[in-house]
Amino acid sequence: MDGKNTSRLVIVSNRLPLKLEKKEGKWEVTPSSGGLVSALNPILKNRGGIWIGWTGTTEHIGTDVLRQILGPASREAGYRMFPVMLSAEEVSKYYYGFSNEVLWPLFHDLQSHCNFEPEYWNYYRQVNEKFARAVSRYSREEDFIWVHDYQLISVASKLKKLKVKRRSVFFLHIPFPSLDIFLKLPWRTDLLKDFLEYDFIAFQTARDRRNFVDCLRAMFRGTRTKGRGPIVTVHCMDRKIKVGEMPISIDYRSFTRLAASEEVKDLLKEQRKRLHKNTVILGVDRLDYTKGIPERLRAYQMALRKYPELRENITLVQIVVPSREEVPAYKALRERIEQLVSAINGEFTTPGWVPVHYMHKSVTKTELVSLYRLADIALVTPLKDGMNLVAKEYCACQIDNKGVLILSEFAGSAAQMQKDAVMVNSYDIEGIADAIYNAVYMQPREKHDRMRRLRRDIRRRDVFWWVDNYLRAATGRALVDFPESEMAPILHAIQPQGPRQKNRGFGYEAAEKDIRS
Repeated sequence: MDGKNTSRLVIVSNRLPLKLEKKEGKWEVTPSSGGLVSALNPILKNRGGIWIGWTGTTEHIGTDVLRQILGPASREAGYRMFPVMLSAEEVSKYYYGFSNEVLWPLFHDLQSHCNFEPEYWNYYRQVNEKFARAVSRYSREEDFIWVHDYQLISVASKLKKLKVKRRSVFFLHIPFPSLDIFLKLPWRTDLLKDFLEYDFIAFQTARDRRNFVDCLRAMFRGTRTKGRGPIVTVHCMDRKIKVGEMPISIDYRSFTRLAASEEVKDLLKEQRKRLHKNTVILGVDRLDYTKGIPERLRAYQMALRKYPELRENITLVQIVVPSREEVPAYKALRERIEQLVSAINGEFTTPGWVPVHYMHKSVTKTELVSLYRLADIALVTPLKDGMNLVAKEYCACQIDNKGVLILSEFAGSAAQMQKDAVMVNSYDIEGIADAIYNAVYMQPREKHDRMRRLRRDIRRRDVFWWVDNYLRAATGRALVDFPESEMAPILHAIQPQGPRQKNRGFGYEAAEKDIRS
Protein backbone atom coordinates (compact mmCIF):
# COMPACT_ATOMS: atom_id res chain seq x y z
CA MET A 1 0.00 0.00 0.00
CA ASP A 2 1.09 3.57 -0.66
CA GLY A 3 2.75 5.09 2.37
CA LYS A 4 0.96 8.40 1.81
CA ASN A 5 -2.45 6.75 2.19
CA THR A 6 -3.49 7.74 -1.33
CA SER A 7 -5.30 4.44 -1.87
CA ARG A 8 -9.07 4.56 -2.03
CA LEU A 9 -11.80 2.10 -1.20
CA VAL A 10 -13.28 0.68 -4.41
CA ILE A 11 -16.44 -1.36 -3.91
CA VAL A 12 -17.36 -3.76 -6.72
CA SER A 13 -20.80 -5.36 -6.60
CA ASN A 14 -23.39 -6.65 -9.03
CA ARG A 15 -25.52 -3.52 -8.60
CA LEU A 16 -24.82 0.12 -7.97
CA PRO A 17 -26.49 1.47 -4.83
CA LEU A 18 -29.16 2.96 -7.11
CA LYS A 19 -31.46 1.74 -9.87
CA LEU A 20 -32.23 3.49 -13.14
CA GLU A 21 -35.75 3.13 -14.52
CA LYS A 22 -37.27 4.79 -17.57
CA LYS A 23 -40.79 6.09 -16.95
CA GLU A 24 -42.70 8.06 -19.56
CA GLY A 25 -39.51 8.70 -21.51
CA LYS A 26 -37.54 10.01 -18.52
CA TRP A 27 -34.92 8.29 -16.39
CA GLU A 28 -35.73 8.02 -12.69
CA VAL A 29 -33.25 7.15 -9.98
CA THR A 30 -34.29 5.09 -6.96
CA PRO A 31 -32.04 3.81 -4.16
CA SER A 32 -31.24 0.11 -4.19
CA SER A 33 -32.31 -1.92 -1.18
CA GLY A 34 -30.53 -4.72 0.63
CA GLY A 35 -27.97 -5.41 3.31
CA LEU A 36 -24.94 -4.60 1.18
CA VAL A 37 -26.10 -1.07 0.37
CA SER A 38 -27.19 -0.26 3.92
CA ALA A 39 -23.90 -1.60 5.27
CA LEU A 40 -21.51 0.15 2.88
CA ASN A 41 -23.20 3.49 2.20
CA PRO A 42 -22.02 5.06 5.47
CA ILE A 43 -18.53 3.61 4.97
CA LEU A 44 -17.78 5.12 1.57
CA LYS A 45 -19.40 8.49 2.21
CA ASN A 46 -16.93 11.39 1.98
CA ARG A 47 -13.85 9.15 1.78
CA GLY A 48 -13.11 9.63 -1.91
CA GLY A 49 -14.38 6.14 -2.53
CA ILE A 50 -15.72 4.50 -5.67
CA TRP A 51 -18.59 2.07 -6.27
CA ILE A 52 -18.61 0.04 -9.49
CA GLY A 53 -21.73 -1.88 -10.49
CA TRP A 54 -24.51 -2.50 -12.95
CA THR A 55 -27.07 0.27 -13.44
CA GLY A 56 -30.07 -2.07 -13.23
CA THR A 57 -31.21 -1.45 -16.81
CA THR A 58 -30.40 -3.08 -20.15
CA GLU A 59 -31.38 -0.03 -22.19
CA HIS A 60 -28.66 1.99 -23.88
CA ILE A 61 -27.85 5.21 -22.02
CA GLY A 62 -25.76 7.87 -23.71
CA THR A 63 -22.72 9.53 -22.17
CA ASP A 64 -24.43 12.85 -21.48
CA VAL A 65 -27.36 11.19 -19.77
CA LEU A 66 -25.05 9.07 -17.61
CA ARG A 67 -23.22 12.21 -16.52
CA GLN A 68 -26.51 13.94 -15.72
CA ILE A 69 -27.72 11.00 -13.64
CA LEU A 70 -24.62 9.64 -11.91
CA GLY A 71 -22.90 12.99 -11.35
CA PRO A 72 -25.54 14.42 -8.98
CA ALA A 73 -26.22 10.99 -7.48
CA SER A 74 -22.52 10.64 -6.66
CA ARG A 75 -22.39 14.08 -5.04
CA GLU A 76 -25.44 13.29 -2.93
CA ALA A 77 -24.04 9.90 -1.86
CA GLY A 78 -20.58 11.29 -1.10
CA TYR A 79 -18.69 8.87 -3.33
CA ARG A 80 -18.22 8.33 -7.06
CA MET A 81 -20.38 5.78 -8.88
CA PHE A 82 -19.15 4.21 -12.11
CA PRO A 83 -21.45 2.03 -14.26
CA VAL A 84 -21.14 -1.36 -15.88
CA MET A 85 -23.63 -1.73 -18.73
CA LEU A 86 -25.17 -5.16 -19.37
CA SER A 87 -27.23 -6.40 -22.28
CA ALA A 88 -30.57 -8.17 -21.84
CA GLU A 89 -28.96 -11.49 -22.75
CA GLU A 90 -26.17 -11.00 -20.20
CA VAL A 91 -28.68 -10.21 -17.47
CA SER A 92 -30.72 -13.25 -18.43
CA LYS A 93 -27.83 -15.72 -18.45
CA TYR A 94 -25.27 -14.27 -16.04
CA TYR A 95 -27.63 -12.87 -13.38
CA TYR A 96 -30.94 -14.73 -13.60
CA GLY A 97 -29.14 -17.75 -15.02
CA PHE A 98 -25.86 -18.71 -13.39
CA SER A 99 -26.01 -16.42 -10.35
CA ASN A 100 -29.62 -17.14 -9.35
CA GLU A 101 -30.42 -20.52 -10.89
CA VAL A 102 -27.09 -22.14 -10.01
CA LEU A 103 -25.03 -20.46 -7.30
CA TRP A 104 -27.89 -19.07 -5.19
CA PRO A 105 -29.81 -22.34 -4.69
CA LEU A 106 -26.66 -24.47 -4.50
CA PHE A 107 -25.04 -22.30 -1.83
CA HIS A 108 -28.30 -22.38 0.16
CA ASP A 109 -28.42 -26.21 0.14
CA LEU A 110 -31.38 -26.24 -2.27
CA GLN A 111 -29.72 -27.98 -5.19
CA SER A 112 -33.05 -29.26 -6.49
CA HIS A 113 -33.67 -25.67 -7.70
CA CYS A 114 -30.42 -25.61 -9.74
CA ASN A 115 -30.32 -25.41 -13.53
CA PHE A 116 -26.80 -26.38 -14.58
CA GLU A 117 -27.00 -24.88 -18.07
CA PRO A 118 -23.49 -24.72 -19.64
CA GLU A 119 -24.23 -21.43 -21.43
CA TYR A 120 -24.90 -19.80 -18.07
CA TRP A 121 -21.33 -20.50 -16.96
CA ASN A 122 -19.88 -18.96 -20.13
CA TYR A 123 -21.88 -15.78 -19.64
CA TYR A 124 -20.93 -15.63 -15.97
CA ARG A 125 -17.24 -15.60 -16.88
CA GLN A 126 -17.76 -13.07 -19.67
CA VAL A 127 -19.62 -10.63 -17.45
CA ASN A 128 -17.06 -11.04 -14.66
CA GLU A 129 -14.42 -10.03 -17.20
CA LYS A 130 -16.50 -6.98 -18.09
CA PHE A 131 -16.50 -5.99 -14.41
CA ALA A 132 -12.73 -6.57 -14.28
CA ARG A 133 -12.28 -4.20 -17.23
CA ALA A 134 -14.33 -1.59 -15.39
CA VAL A 135 -12.08 -1.99 -12.34
CA SER A 136 -9.01 -1.45 -14.55
CA ARG A 137 -10.56 1.72 -16.00
CA TYR A 138 -11.86 3.34 -12.87
CA SER A 139 -9.20 2.48 -10.29
CA ARG A 140 -5.46 2.87 -9.69
CA GLU A 141 -2.89 0.26 -8.78
CA GLU A 142 -2.64 1.52 -5.19
CA ASP A 143 -6.41 1.34 -4.62
CA PHE A 144 -8.02 -1.29 -2.40
CA ILE A 145 -10.49 -3.36 -4.47
CA TRP A 146 -13.24 -4.94 -2.38
CA VAL A 147 -15.39 -7.35 -4.44
CA HIS A 148 -18.73 -8.46 -3.04
CA ASP A 149 -20.78 -11.60 -3.31
CA TYR A 150 -21.51 -14.62 -5.41
CA GLN A 151 -22.22 -12.84 -8.70
CA LEU A 152 -18.58 -11.68 -9.03
CA ILE A 153 -16.39 -14.51 -7.73
CA SER A 154 -14.30 -14.53 -10.94
CA VAL A 155 -13.32 -10.84 -11.02
CA ALA A 156 -9.85 -11.32 -9.51
CA SER A 157 -8.95 -14.11 -11.92
CA LYS A 158 -10.12 -11.95 -14.82
CA LEU A 159 -7.97 -9.06 -13.58
CA LYS A 160 -5.03 -11.45 -13.63
CA LYS A 161 -5.92 -12.55 -17.16
CA LEU A 162 -5.96 -8.89 -18.24
CA LYS A 163 -2.56 -8.37 -16.54
CA VAL A 164 -4.06 -5.68 -14.30
CA LYS A 165 -2.28 -5.38 -10.94
CA ARG A 166 -4.73 -4.72 -8.13
CA ARG A 167 -4.93 -5.78 -4.52
CA SER A 168 -8.30 -7.51 -4.47
CA VAL A 169 -10.23 -9.01 -1.59
CA PHE A 170 -13.62 -10.70 -1.46
CA PHE A 171 -16.57 -11.04 0.88
CA LEU A 172 -19.28 -13.68 0.41
CA HIS A 173 -22.60 -12.50 1.82
CA ILE A 174 -24.42 -15.81 1.32
CA PRO A 175 -23.54 -19.19 2.88
CA PHE A 176 -20.85 -21.46 1.45
CA PRO A 177 -22.09 -25.05 1.05
CA SER A 178 -20.66 -28.22 2.48
CA LEU A 179 -18.42 -30.43 0.33
CA ASP A 180 -21.08 -32.95 -0.70
CA ILE A 181 -23.29 -30.17 -2.07
CA PHE A 182 -20.51 -28.08 -3.67
CA LEU A 183 -19.25 -31.14 -5.56
CA LYS A 184 -22.47 -31.14 -7.59
CA LEU A 185 -21.33 -27.96 -9.38
CA PRO A 186 -19.95 -28.95 -12.81
CA TRP A 187 -17.48 -26.02 -12.74
CA ARG A 188 -16.35 -26.59 -9.15
CA THR A 189 -12.60 -26.69 -9.87
CA ASP A 190 -12.56 -23.50 -11.92
CA LEU A 191 -14.68 -21.63 -9.37
CA LEU A 192 -12.40 -22.62 -6.48
CA LYS A 193 -9.39 -21.48 -8.49
CA ASP A 194 -11.12 -18.13 -9.00
CA PHE A 195 -11.51 -17.75 -5.23
CA LEU A 196 -7.78 -18.37 -4.81
CA GLU A 197 -6.85 -15.28 -6.87
CA TYR A 198 -7.94 -12.97 -4.02
CA ASP A 199 -5.52 -11.96 -1.30
CA PHE A 200 -8.17 -12.26 1.38
CA ILE A 201 -11.57 -13.97 1.46
CA ALA A 202 -14.07 -13.62 4.28
CA PHE A 203 -17.27 -15.49 5.07
CA GLN A 204 -20.16 -14.77 7.41
CA THR A 205 -19.64 -17.68 9.82
CA ALA A 206 -17.10 -20.24 10.99
CA ARG A 207 -19.26 -22.92 9.35
CA ASP A 208 -18.98 -21.24 5.94
CA ARG A 209 -15.22 -20.86 6.26
CA ARG A 210 -14.86 -24.48 7.32
CA ASN A 211 -16.91 -25.64 4.34
CA PHE A 212 -14.73 -23.61 1.96
CA VAL A 213 -11.47 -24.99 3.37
CA ASP A 214 -12.88 -28.54 3.28
CA CYS A 215 -13.61 -28.09 -0.44
CA LEU A 216 -10.08 -26.85 -1.10
CA ARG A 217 -8.61 -29.85 0.72
CA ALA A 218 -10.80 -32.28 -1.20
CA MET A 219 -10.14 -30.72 -4.60
CA PHE A 220 -6.45 -29.76 -4.33
CA ARG A 221 -3.90 -32.10 -2.79
CA GLY A 222 -1.45 -30.52 -0.40
CA THR A 223 -3.81 -27.80 0.83
CA ARG A 224 -2.95 -26.82 4.39
CA THR A 225 -4.01 -24.16 6.86
CA LYS A 226 -2.07 -22.28 9.49
CA GLY A 227 -3.33 -20.30 12.44
CA ARG A 228 -6.29 -20.27 14.79
CA GLY A 229 -9.09 -17.85 15.49
CA PRO A 230 -11.19 -15.80 13.04
CA ILE A 231 -8.40 -15.51 10.43
CA VAL A 232 -6.30 -18.38 9.09
CA THR A 233 -3.74 -18.65 6.30
CA VAL A 234 -4.39 -21.18 3.56
CA HIS A 235 -1.62 -22.61 1.35
CA CYS A 236 -3.10 -24.03 -1.83
CA MET A 237 -2.04 -24.36 -5.47
CA ASP A 238 1.12 -22.26 -4.94
CA ARG A 239 -1.04 -19.52 -3.44
CA LYS A 240 -1.03 -18.22 0.11
CA ILE A 241 -4.22 -16.39 1.07
CA LYS A 242 -5.93 -15.33 4.27
CA VAL A 243 -9.41 -16.69 4.94
CA GLY A 244 -11.65 -15.31 7.65
CA GLU A 245 -15.03 -15.45 9.36
CA MET A 246 -16.40 -11.90 9.72
CA PRO A 247 -20.17 -11.56 10.27
CA ILE A 248 -21.64 -8.40 8.73
CA SER A 249 -23.75 -6.01 10.80
CA ILE A 250 -25.87 -2.84 10.60
CA ASP A 251 -25.57 0.88 11.32
CA TYR A 252 -26.97 0.51 14.84
CA ARG A 253 -27.07 4.22 15.69
CA SER A 254 -28.93 5.08 12.50
CA PHE A 255 -31.70 2.61 13.33
CA THR A 256 -32.01 3.64 16.99
CA ARG A 257 -32.16 7.33 16.09
CA LEU A 258 -34.90 6.73 13.52
CA ALA A 259 -36.78 4.46 15.94
CA ALA A 260 -36.94 7.32 18.46
CA SER A 261 -37.92 9.97 15.88
CA GLU A 262 -41.24 11.83 15.90
CA GLU A 263 -41.98 10.59 12.39
CA VAL A 264 -41.83 6.96 13.52
CA LYS A 265 -43.83 7.73 16.67
CA ASP A 266 -46.64 9.21 14.57
CA LEU A 267 -46.72 6.16 12.27
CA LEU A 268 -46.69 3.90 15.31
CA LYS A 269 -49.82 5.52 16.75
CA GLU A 270 -51.73 4.96 13.52
CA GLN A 271 -50.61 1.35 13.24
CA ARG A 272 -51.59 0.57 16.83
CA LYS A 273 -55.06 2.00 16.26
CA ARG A 274 -55.59 -0.34 13.29
CA LEU A 275 -54.39 -3.45 15.14
CA HIS A 276 -56.06 -2.64 18.48
CA LYS A 277 -54.26 -4.22 21.43
CA ASN A 278 -53.28 -7.47 19.77
CA THR A 279 -49.82 -8.94 20.14
CA VAL A 280 -48.16 -8.18 16.80
CA ILE A 281 -45.89 -10.74 15.15
CA LEU A 282 -43.79 -9.45 12.26
CA GLY A 283 -42.19 -11.16 9.27
CA VAL A 284 -40.13 -9.10 6.82
CA ASP A 285 -38.58 -10.91 3.86
CA ARG A 286 -37.57 -10.51 0.28
CA LEU A 287 -39.56 -12.88 -1.94
CA ASP A 288 -37.27 -15.91 -2.00
CA TYR A 289 -37.63 -19.64 -1.45
CA THR A 290 -34.73 -19.59 1.03
CA LYS A 291 -36.68 -17.41 3.48
CA GLY A 292 -39.03 -20.13 4.70
CA ILE A 293 -42.18 -18.00 4.33
CA PRO A 294 -44.61 -20.87 3.55
CA GLU A 295 -43.22 -22.88 6.48
CA ARG A 296 -43.68 -19.84 8.74
CA LEU A 297 -47.29 -19.37 7.65
CA ARG A 298 -48.04 -23.02 8.24
CA ALA A 299 -46.49 -22.74 11.72
CA TYR A 300 -48.65 -19.70 12.49
CA GLN A 301 -51.69 -21.63 11.29
CA MET A 302 -50.77 -24.54 13.56
CA ALA A 303 -50.31 -22.18 16.53
CA LEU A 304 -53.87 -20.88 16.04
CA ARG A 305 -55.19 -24.44 15.79
CA LYS A 306 -53.20 -25.84 18.72
CA TYR A 307 -53.66 -22.88 21.05
CA PRO A 308 -57.21 -21.46 20.66
CA GLU A 309 -56.48 -18.81 23.30
CA LEU A 310 -54.21 -17.08 20.77
CA ARG A 311 -57.12 -16.39 18.42
CA GLU A 312 -58.21 -12.73 18.34
CA ASN A 313 -55.22 -11.91 20.53
CA ILE A 314 -52.38 -12.07 18.00
CA THR A 315 -51.87 -10.71 14.49
CA LEU A 316 -49.18 -11.64 11.97
CA VAL A 317 -47.98 -8.80 9.76
CA GLN A 318 -46.06 -10.34 6.85
CA ILE A 319 -44.16 -8.06 4.46
CA VAL A 320 -42.89 -9.70 1.26
CA VAL A 321 -40.65 -7.43 -0.81
CA PRO A 322 -40.90 -8.21 -4.57
CA SER A 323 -37.78 -9.85 -5.98
CA ARG A 324 -36.68 -11.74 -9.13
CA GLU A 325 -40.25 -12.34 -10.21
CA GLU A 326 -38.99 -12.99 -13.76
CA VAL A 327 -37.76 -16.35 -12.42
CA PRO A 328 -40.54 -19.02 -12.59
CA ALA A 329 -39.74 -20.43 -9.14
CA TYR A 330 -40.35 -17.00 -7.58
CA LYS A 331 -43.69 -16.56 -9.35
CA ALA A 332 -44.79 -19.95 -8.04
CA LEU A 333 -43.60 -19.05 -4.54
CA ARG A 334 -45.67 -15.87 -4.48
CA GLU A 335 -48.77 -17.80 -5.51
CA ARG A 336 -48.18 -20.36 -2.75
CA ILE A 337 -47.71 -17.66 -0.11
CA GLU A 338 -50.91 -15.88 -1.14
CA GLN A 339 -52.86 -19.15 -1.10
CA LEU A 340 -51.67 -19.87 2.45
CA VAL A 341 -52.56 -16.36 3.63
CA SER A 342 -56.02 -16.73 2.11
CA ALA A 343 -56.50 -20.15 3.73
CA ILE A 344 -55.49 -18.91 7.20
CA ASN A 345 -57.68 -15.83 7.01
CA GLY A 346 -60.55 -17.88 5.64
CA GLU A 347 -60.29 -20.37 8.52
CA PHE A 348 -59.87 -18.00 11.46
CA THR A 349 -61.11 -14.47 10.63
CA THR A 350 -63.84 -13.14 12.94
CA PRO A 351 -65.64 -9.78 12.97
CA GLY A 352 -63.01 -7.21 13.94
CA TRP A 353 -60.03 -9.57 13.65
CA VAL A 354 -57.97 -10.69 10.66
CA PRO A 355 -55.16 -13.10 11.66
CA VAL A 356 -52.72 -12.24 8.81
CA HIS A 357 -52.06 -8.79 7.37
CA TYR A 358 -50.12 -9.52 4.17
CA MET A 359 -48.31 -6.92 2.05
CA HIS A 360 -46.47 -7.71 -1.16
CA LYS A 361 -44.58 -4.45 -1.67
CA SER A 362 -41.47 -2.49 -0.80
CA VAL A 363 -41.58 -0.24 2.25
CA THR A 364 -39.56 2.84 3.12
CA LYS A 365 -36.99 2.69 5.87
CA THR A 366 -39.21 4.85 8.08
CA GLU A 367 -42.19 2.52 7.56
CA LEU A 368 -40.00 -0.51 8.24
CA VAL A 369 -38.62 0.94 11.47
CA SER A 370 -42.13 1.79 12.67
CA LEU A 371 -43.14 -1.84 12.03
CA TYR A 372 -40.09 -3.05 13.96
CA ARG A 373 -41.16 -0.89 16.90
CA LEU A 374 -44.76 -2.06 16.58
CA ALA A 375 -43.90 -5.76 16.63
CA ASP A 376 -43.93 -7.61 19.94
CA ILE A 377 -42.36 -10.63 18.23
CA ALA A 378 -40.20 -10.93 15.13
CA LEU A 379 -40.31 -14.20 13.18
CA VAL A 380 -37.00 -14.58 11.34
CA THR A 381 -37.07 -18.16 10.10
CA PRO A 382 -35.11 -18.65 6.87
CA LEU A 383 -34.38 -22.16 5.67
CA LYS A 384 -30.80 -20.91 5.28
CA ASP A 385 -29.29 -17.43 5.23
CA GLY A 386 -25.80 -15.99 5.05
CA MET A 387 -26.56 -13.58 7.92
CA ASN A 388 -30.07 -12.03 7.85
CA LEU A 389 -29.83 -8.40 8.92
CA VAL A 390 -33.57 -8.18 9.65
CA ALA A 391 -32.87 -9.90 12.97
CA LYS A 392 -30.33 -7.23 13.91
CA GLU A 393 -32.43 -4.33 12.60
CA TYR A 394 -35.43 -5.48 14.64
CA CYS A 395 -33.42 -5.65 17.84
CA ALA A 396 -31.80 -2.25 17.24
CA CYS A 397 -35.27 -0.69 16.93
CA GLN A 398 -36.54 -2.24 20.18
CA ILE A 399 -35.53 0.85 22.15
CA ASP A 400 -37.83 -0.12 25.03
CA ASN A 401 -36.38 -3.68 25.18
CA LYS A 402 -39.84 -5.30 25.00
CA GLY A 403 -39.60 -7.43 21.86
CA VAL A 404 -38.87 -11.14 21.39
CA LEU A 405 -36.78 -12.47 18.49
CA ILE A 406 -37.67 -15.94 17.18
CA LEU A 407 -34.71 -16.96 15.01
CA SER A 408 -33.89 -19.89 12.76
CA GLU A 409 -30.81 -21.84 13.73
CA PHE A 410 -29.94 -21.86 9.99
CA ALA A 411 -29.54 -18.08 9.78
CA GLY A 412 -25.95 -16.85 9.91
CA SER A 413 -26.95 -14.43 12.66
CA ALA A 414 -27.76 -17.42 14.91
CA ALA A 415 -24.05 -17.82 15.70
CA GLN A 416 -24.10 -14.41 17.42
CA MET A 417 -27.68 -14.27 18.73
CA GLN A 418 -28.50 -17.83 19.81
CA LYS A 419 -28.13 -17.22 23.56
CA ASP A 420 -30.93 -14.67 23.79
CA ALA A 421 -33.14 -15.27 20.76
CA VAL A 422 -35.77 -18.02 20.85
CA MET A 423 -34.13 -20.53 18.53
CA VAL A 424 -36.13 -22.76 16.17
CA ASN A 425 -35.59 -25.29 13.41
CA SER A 426 -37.23 -23.56 10.44
CA TYR A 427 -38.37 -26.93 9.05
CA ASP A 428 -40.12 -27.82 12.35
CA ILE A 429 -43.63 -26.46 11.89
CA GLU A 430 -44.88 -27.56 15.30
CA GLY A 431 -41.70 -26.32 17.00
CA ILE A 432 -42.21 -22.83 15.55
CA ALA A 433 -45.86 -22.90 16.61
CA ASP A 434 -44.79 -23.69 20.19
CA ALA A 435 -42.16 -20.93 20.05
CA ILE A 436 -44.85 -18.42 19.03
CA TYR A 437 -47.00 -19.45 22.00
CA ASN A 438 -44.08 -19.26 24.43
CA ALA A 439 -43.01 -15.85 23.09
CA VAL A 440 -46.53 -14.45 23.51
CA TYR A 441 -46.62 -15.50 27.16
CA MET A 442 -42.98 -14.84 28.04
CA GLN A 443 -42.57 -12.85 31.27
CA PRO A 444 -41.80 -9.13 30.76
CA ARG A 445 -38.58 -9.34 32.79
CA GLU A 446 -37.24 -12.18 30.64
CA LYS A 447 -38.14 -10.31 27.47
CA HIS A 448 -36.37 -7.21 28.71
CA ASP A 449 -33.19 -9.05 29.71
CA ARG A 450 -32.95 -11.02 26.47
CA MET A 451 -33.48 -7.98 24.26
CA ARG A 452 -31.12 -5.79 26.27
CA ARG A 453 -28.31 -8.31 25.80
CA LEU A 454 -29.07 -8.70 22.08
CA ARG A 455 -29.01 -4.94 21.53
CA ARG A 456 -25.82 -4.50 23.52
CA ASP A 457 -23.99 -7.00 21.32
CA ILE A 458 -25.24 -5.44 18.07
CA ARG A 459 -24.23 -1.99 19.34
CA ARG A 460 -20.72 -3.22 20.08
CA ARG A 461 -20.34 -5.08 16.79
CA ASP A 462 -22.01 -2.73 14.32
CA VAL A 463 -21.21 -2.21 10.63
CA PHE A 464 -18.32 0.12 11.40
CA TRP A 465 -16.79 -2.54 13.64
CA TRP A 466 -17.25 -5.04 10.79
CA VAL A 467 -15.57 -2.85 8.18
CA ASP A 468 -12.76 -1.86 10.54
CA ASN A 469 -12.00 -5.49 11.34
CA TYR A 470 -12.24 -6.49 7.68
CA LEU A 471 -9.83 -3.77 6.58
CA ARG A 472 -7.38 -4.59 9.39
CA ALA A 473 -7.40 -8.27 8.42
CA ALA A 474 -7.19 -7.60 4.68
CA THR A 475 -4.81 -4.64 4.52
CA GLY A 476 -3.32 -4.03 7.95
CA ARG A 477 -5.12 -0.66 7.94
CA ALA A 478 -8.13 0.52 9.90
CA LEU A 479 -11.14 2.45 8.63
CA VAL A 480 -9.67 5.70 9.99
CA ASP A 481 -6.70 5.20 7.66
CA PHE A 482 -9.07 6.00 4.79
CA PRO A 483 -9.63 9.63 5.83
CA GLU A 484 -12.20 12.02 4.44
CA SER A 485 -11.24 13.33 1.03
CA GLU A 486 -12.75 14.64 -2.17
CA MET A 487 -14.54 12.27 -4.50
CA ALA A 488 -12.67 10.62 -7.32
CA PRO A 489 -12.88 12.78 -10.46
CA ILE A 490 -15.05 11.76 -13.38
CA LEU A 491 -12.04 12.04 -15.68
CA HIS A 492 -8.61 10.70 -14.89
CA ALA A 493 -5.94 8.58 -16.54
CA ILE A 494 -5.95 4.83 -16.90
CA GLN A 495 -2.88 3.11 -15.59
CA PRO A 496 -0.86 1.37 -18.31
CA GLN A 497 -1.81 -2.27 -18.70
CA GLY A 498 0.94 -3.37 -21.07
CA PRO A 499 3.97 -2.12 -22.95
CA ARG A 500 1.90 -1.13 -26.01
CA GLN A 501 -0.93 0.57 -24.13
CA LYS A 502 -0.77 4.30 -23.49
CA ASN A 503 -2.50 6.30 -20.80
CA ARG A 504 -5.69 7.89 -21.97
CA GLY A 505 -8.41 9.94 -20.35
CA PHE A 506 -11.76 8.36 -19.67
CA GLY A 507 -15.06 9.08 -18.06
CA TYR A 508 -18.59 7.80 -18.38
CA GLU A 509 -17.97 7.46 -22.10
CA ALA A 510 -16.07 4.27 -21.19
CA ALA A 511 -19.34 2.79 -19.98
CA GLU A 512 -20.74 2.86 -23.50
CA LYS A 513 -17.87 0.66 -24.65
CA ASP A 514 -18.79 -1.88 -21.99
CA ILE A 515 -21.82 -2.84 -24.06
CA ARG A 516 -19.55 -3.97 -26.87
CA SER A 517 -16.54 -5.23 -24.84
